[in-house]
Amino acid sequence: MNPTFAHALRATALAAALATGAAQAQTSERESLEVLRQTTLQLIEALVQQGVLPADKAQALIAQAEAKARAAVAEQKKTEQNTVRIQYVPESVRQQIANEVREEVVAQAKAERWGDVNAVPEWVDRFRFDGEIRVGYQRDMFDEANAPEFVFLTAGQNIGNTLIDRNRERVRARLGVTARVTQDITAALRMSTGSSDDPVSTNQTLGSYGNKYNFALDRAYLRARSQDFMPWMTTTAGRIPNPFFSTDLVWDDDLNFDGLALQFDDPAANARVWRPFGVVGWFPLQNLERSSFNEARSKSLLAAQGGVEWVPSNDLRAKVGLAMYDYRNISGVRNDAGDFTRDATQPAFRQKGNSLFNLSSPVDFAGPFGLAADYRLLNLTAALDYTLFNPVHLIVSADYVRNIGFDREKAFARSGLDLDKQDTGYMLRVAVGMPTMLLKGDWQLSLAYRYLEADAVLDAFTDSDFHLGGTNSKGFIVGAQYGLSRNTWMSARWLSSREIGGAHRTGSQVSNLPLSINTFQVNFHARF
Repeated sequence: MNPTFAHALRATALAAALATGAAQAQTSERESLEVLRQTTLQLIEALVQQGVLPADKAQALIAQAEAKARAAVAEQKKTEQNTVRIQYVPESVRQQIANEVREEVVAQAKAERWGDVNAVPEWVDRFRFDGEIRVGYQRDMFDEANAPEFVFLTAGQNIGNTLIDRNRERVRARLGVTARVTQDITAALRMSTGSSDDPVSTNQTLGSYGNKYNFALDRAYLRARSQDFMPWMTTTAGRIPNPFFSTDLVWDDDLNFDGLALQFDDPAANARVWRPFGVVGWFPLQNLERSSFNEARSKSLLAAQGGVEWVPSNDLRAKVGLAMYDYRNISGVRNDAGDFTRDATQPAFRQKGNSLFNLSSPVDFAGPFGLAADYRLLNLTAALDYTLFNPVHLIVSADYVRNIGFDREKAFARSGLDLDKQDTGYMLRVAVGMPTMLLKGDWQLSLAYRYLEADAVLDAFTDSDFHLGGTNSKGFIVGAQYGLSRNTWMSARWLSSREIGGAHRTGSQVSNLPLSINTFQVNFHARF
């Protein structure tokens, strides 16, 4: 409460109490005088009736008394004009007012830390810091029957190694801060290791000859949710965390989004069994300035998701969401002969797997390469969390995606490639143990199978670990985690994958290029 307003309120209360006391005093005085007047008149009348006092003498006595009373009242009024009166306030009222004023002053002193030179300023309480460091080892193992890398490179696929095993020591560091600007608005920043050219990995490979690592701005956003105006909507804008209910089949866990997201949910839903939710968003992917040297249009993503969570008890919950992801201006456009103004229709970042065609004319084997297909994804995601016995959970998640924007005829007209229809992906994962590693002794075991065809999703944004990133892959993932102490744990994973179909297409011919990769990862995590 504002101190000035509070003191004014106390003064008003004191004035009211004084006025009440004065009014009560005046009322009591008038009542006493009236009782005395009536008693005197009745006494005189009784004396007249008994013959003790003649009637004329009684009337004269009453008239004399009234004249003296009027004179006394006039004198009293004259005296009161020059007299300052202090009204009586009951002790209980004075004590109540004093207690309330004292409590408010003490509360204000605590909030503003009066006289405490060692206290942390109030504004510090509005900030929350969090971070994580992960140090690990990764071994990538390639099958001897894999096709050589140059064959993939001529098709535009980003594959630098297909035959020689590799060992890497890696580190990931993150540091974030969230600030409560007002009751309705928060601001957040997060810094992270990793390459600024890779949106799906924040890992840093050790062994840089002593050079320093990049530590870049990974998130920067404002989030608003009004308590009074549309309290069921949250608005997030900037470089934001993934707002969708999803798995890494479509979106890598390290991916953040540039743009605007509106998230809808009922603030009172936590008390209900059925809890609906929704998300809509617009996300620019690549902003391009058109000119006589560039005919490419800016690329973007429009997305929407709706779903419901079912929570019948504390031991069981299930969630399902259906999403549509519509990419705009994402496919390539071939240059005219001797021209280069459509080079920027190639994606700014790729992993591997999507169907590509050469944009140069005449053909330059160095590219650039554009996407042959359009991408409009329909994605169905579901999860079930059941407490077997506290705190051990059974967690089952499933994901299905289909590129309903894939059109074989349009792709042929655009690229000259007669593509196989590889537009579907799915994943199933089962985990037993604790949902998150918080305490010493927490554990989790998991098994997953995933299948992702070449043009089912945009290969730039899917998981960067399985098959070393990208699409056109299938296989298993086995994982284990164990808590060493509070917010400290070890994890290990074995990822075994191979190709689904050919990645090198020329005309109507499809060459089956084998690519099998096994990856072993072990990591030590510390969160703060």
